[in-house]
Amino acid sequence: MARVPLSPIGSPRDAFLDRATFDKNKAQLAEREGELAKRRAKVAEGWGPTYAARVHEKQKLTARERLEHLKDPGTRAFEVGTFVNHGRMFGKLESPAAGVITAFALVEGRWTMVIANDNTVASGSWWPRTPEKIERAQEMAKRLAIPVVYLVDCSGLYLPEQAQSFPGATGAGHIFKKNSELSAAGVPQIAGVFGDCIAGGGYMPIISDRVYMTEGAYMVIAGAALIKGAKSQHLSSLDIGGPEVHVAQSRCADVRVPDDATAIALIRAEIAKLPSSGAAFWRHGADAAAPFQPAHELAGLLPADHRMTYAVEEVLARLVDHSLFWEILPDRGREMITGVARVDGLYLGFVANRQGVMDDPEHRGAKKPLGILYKEGIAKVAAFSRACNDDGIPIVWLQDVSGFDIGVEAERLGLLGYGSSLIYANSTNTVPMFTVLLRKASGAGYYALAGLPYEPVVQLSTTIARLAVMEGRTLAIAAYNTKLDDDFQIATQDPAERQKIEQGMRDTEARIESDMDPYKSAAQMDTDEIVALGELRSWLELFAQAAYQSNARRTKNPRIWSLHDLAALTEPRG
Repeated sequence: MARVPLSPIGSPRDAFLDRATFDKNKAQLAEREGELAKRRAKVAEGWGPTYAARVHEKQKLTARERLEHLKDPGTRAFEVGTFVNHGRMFGKLESPAAGVITAFALVEGRWTMVIANDNTVASGSWWPRTPEKIERAQEMAKRLAIPVVYLVDCSGLYLPEQAQSFPGATGAGHIFKKNSELSAAGVPQIAGVFGDCIAGGGYMPIISDRVYMTEGAYMVIAGAALIKGAKSQHLSSLDIGGPEVHVAQSRCADVRVPDDATAIALIRAEIAKLPSSGAAFWRHGADAAAPFQPAHELAGLLPADHRMTYAVEEVLARLVDHSLFWEILPDRGREMITGVARVDGLYLGFVANRQGVMDDPEHRGAKKPLGILYKEGIAKVAAFSRACNDDGIPIVWLQDVSGFDIGVEAERLGLLGYGSSLIYANSTNTVPMFTVLLRKASGAGYYALAGLPYEPVVQLSTTIARLAVMEGRTLAIAAYNTKLDDDFQIATQDPAERQKIEQGMRDTEARIESDMDPYKSAAQMDTDEIVALGELRSWLELFAQAAYQSNARRTKNPRIWSLHDLAALTEPRG
């Protein structure tokens, strides 16, 4: 019982996939991932070199330069919310990344959540969805109990669009509630104030445990222009709320520093005073190791065409340490794979959809498609999810799901009840959960496998992910069902009517296909980040390290995992 029986999973690529198919898959992904790189680069420019030059003229760093100085040398910042507001116009203006950078960054060996106003975009103003993006990042930090660093340079709400960002349950004021919740949860918060901090921008750093102000920074409830209009007083914003006021008099800030670089160096020093990561302890003597089957092959394994199949075991083999995996309940609910592996030496639970077809255990000689949730698989995943939560094992959900089984038999077998049991488990879990949309994320299957409505810490989408209730063609058939015969062919013989129905179905299908674009999901905050397949292993390392960083996390010794009980009940007797 004390041993976690990890076994090899996966095979060399040429044992299951020919070179031509591998190269074709890789070429299709390369085109999409090249587009991802271009769009990331465009977002990173903010409003472009002219606005970056204006920042430099003030002897300040841009937000991305501050992040680069803050993180440990040679490490990568993992941005979330890169494409919020992507493609959305406000009059003639864009708000790249909603005017704020939110990223996981390693600082003094500790994962932190960095929230930095992009001072090249309308002086760091808050646009529609900026508050929600900040709050999402704060929630990620709270769930993982990792420090938050605010790099504040914010001129308040972008006033022409204030009606979309000021009111509402997740409006700008909710940021300060999240500040308070983080403080109440004991999550360290450190703020550097680098420039304009007006109204909400002024409130944002105050609850932080440490506040550093540069000489050119100020924090004010209202700026000089508003005070001049309201009280006829001729003052500068520095006179009203500069470091002389807030460090020496009001004590709303702690330390006055000459420039950006000094503030960032002192913030790094504060992070260094915090407890170091507990990850080394939770490895239980294991060392971090790369997958035995190379992770760089992932881009050639998944067909971009969602109708084509692949072996999810081969995906797992290229994500987990040494390509070793302990599959739990392997002979039940074969449409799903559940099990445990190490990533960076740390245990994670995995849930994934198998693809293709399998024997139907309920009907001898029959086959049924995979990528669909059936009774046994749903029950298996629910039991696995509860056991991981009981054992304190973070869970990674790898989704490629078409939805729940449907029809008379599905209802007779009580899939609604089994699905509700799984949803209850995932809704009440306290362990960190991370969701990856590999390809299809359809219908209630998306919900049941810890989709974003069930609050995973982070949800990632690949460039070939498709998030929708149903596929475009299926929805077009459903929408025009009364015009079709039993074989889903257009029933009318009238040429004009037939042409009208055909065009309507094509338009419906095209609109749904457009809605399933991952960039649209990311723009609406329906997913947290779009990633390349080759980046997944790095993201999983981040998830594992951040999930085990807090020394206060609850996890069992592997000797007494509930997962051993599940496995024992399905072992052969004798």
